[in-house]
Amino acid sequence: MASIVSVLLTDALPRVLSITLLVGAGVGLANLAVAYGLVDVVARAGRYLTDPANLPDEVGAAVLTNAVSVTAGYGMLAEFRESGLLDDRATLVAVVVNTFFGFVQHVFTYYGPVIVPILGLHAGLLYVGARAGISLAISLVGLVAGAVLLRGYEYDADAVDPTVTDGGEGEDGSAERTHRDRVREAGHETADRLRSIVPRLAVVYSLVFVALERADALRSLLAAAGLREPAALVDPVAGLVGLPGAAVPAILVSLVDPTSGAVAVAPMIGDVLTPAQAVVALLIGSLFSLTVGTVKRSIPFQFGIWGPEFGAKVILVNVGLKAAFILVAIGVLLLA
Repeated sequence: MASIVSVLLTDALPRVLSITLLVGAGVGLANLAVAYGLVDVVARAGRYLTDPANLPDEVGAAVLTNAVSVTAGYGMLAEFRESGLLDDRATLVAVVVNTFFGFVQHVFTYYGPVIVPILGLHAGLLYVGARAGISLAISLVGLVAGAVLLRGYEYDADAVDPTVTDGGEGEDGSAERTHRDRVREAGHETADRLRSIVPRLAVVYSLVFVALERADALRSLLAAAGLREPAALVDPVAGLVGLPGAAVPAILVSLVDPTSGAVAVAPMIGDVLTPAQAVVALLIGSLFSLTVGTVKRSIPFQFGIWGPEFGAKVILVNVGLKAAFILVAIGVLLLA
């Protein structure tokens, strides 16, 4: 078993540093977009998303940023919330609307180059389509929620400090800010925001990775409490949806690693599983692995970005909607 220091240096520290860089990029982009008045330019493209959800135009930039980097997009939303532009309800709606655009980047970086070649064209495209449908459905829920829950909302446009957008006095009292003034002010604001976020990231990620390293002891405690092994939980679910017993090991593998799950399912397609059954098996694995993903990724990231209280709300909404629409996708595939 690795020492606590080793876990912190090899696991927690690299994760905290990489997320800090991406969050810093997102927050920095938000501040620069405000400083140069670029929010209005990007908002023209994002207005089709923000208007139906009754979100302010600035959120369009964060939503579209998710297609490039989810972490940077979240960083922009965190900046808008901290500045007072968004309250908790509007932020939750924005997070839900973000979902599909966060998925888009994974099509080019993971699903297309990795999953489709492993599963084959038919099953691969079916799986990617199912995941896309799940993400799109969640984003549509966000649009509907905003249309209903944010109706009549009035946002404080001054919260993003309009004095730095088009003119305003610079630090030297001149009539217009120089590029250096704008960049320096955006840098100061970004650094201030990171000082409030990074300590939370470091603490939460450290606690989670140390806890995962001691997971064997936790499993022993769970076994002593009478909780069953994962296979005992997955087996009846697989039988309920008509999957053969041979699919259970592949589902169990996908609980730990989705790519390995796809590798385990691929040889069964055609002989043991139809393409639709293969996709159902992977979706069942992803449904069960929501707990693992929440502990390993969502809790440390969301708590670090938002703090424990609001981070817990974001996790609850994200996990609840994802689980609900995974079940819907499984049902659709079984009925098709």
